[in-house]
Amino acid sequence: MASNSTIYLLWKQLRPKQWSKNLLVFAALLFSFQLSSLDAFLLAFLGFVLFSFTASSIYIINDYQDREADRQHPVKKHRPMASGALNPQLALGTAVVLLLAAFLSSFLVNQLFFLILLVYFVTNLLYTMVLKHVVIIDMMLIAFGFVLRAIGGAVIIDVAFTPWFLLCAMLLSLFLAIGKRRHELLLQIEGKTSHRKVLEEYSFPFLDQLMGIVASATIVSYAVFTFTAGETVQLMWTIPFVIYGVFRYLYLVHIRQEGGAPEKILLGDRHILVTVILYAVTVLVILSFFN
Repeated sequence: MASNSTIYLLWKQLRPKQWSKNLLVFAALLFSFQLSSLDAFLLAFLGFVLFSFTASSIYIINDYQDREADRQHPVKKHRPMASGALNPQLALGTAVVLLLAAFLSSFLVNQLFFLILLVYFVTNLLYTMVLKHVVIIDMMLIAFGFVLRAIGGAVIIDVAFTPWFLLCAMLLSLFLAIGKRRHELLLQIEGKTSHRKVLEEYSFPFLDQLMGIVASATIVSYAVFTFTAGETVQLMWTIPFVIYGVFRYLYLVHIRQEGGAPEKILLGDRHILVTVILYAVTVLVILSFFN
């Protein structure tokens, strides 16, 4: 029987804080205004859980492969496998159990959702093994993962989604991925992390230019989405929240030199957290009274 310390290490290895990325599964539920439907909510929640299980299995595989390199990283060296506190074989066994549970459950509930989950796993596995070392493709695959979450959230509750919705999801996640690469480059230059070959292909001017392009495209795409979503044009009143959120993130990346962990910024930066809450409340109010 596993000790309490082993259970804690396994829980930590699953990286539950990063499950916040999977909240995008609920986006289709929110914008289709089916929050009042218990069945739709339960299906969306199931989708969130299954994406989280799959993501955690990928985290385990990634940490298993990178455990030697992670020991040289100022933060990653404290991860359970990198620190030597957690048995790597036990962690891999846990990954297999989570993955089988996710695949079997998704296949029984919705076979199209299962295919999306399978594509998500395969692309992330390719990213972990090979493609994270390919310049530009590494960031685009991260964005693709968020697009699959958005599609999966719509598929599992059987609602339509617009191309602009998916484009917003892709651009926003690409924006966060670029910020993450910029922070990793900063740490490598300062000698606070181990050498990563792909970072040789990046520079601050290049990444800053990409961030500017994607930030602009994100705001414009979201603005178009609010007018074409098919619900109500009153969604345009949420545009200022998106603009402020993007600007605030740029401030954190360029002035405070953050951006290495987007999910940490979401939960740790009070300004962004309040903006997200106000945005969600505003969407609910608009869809309730103007739909």
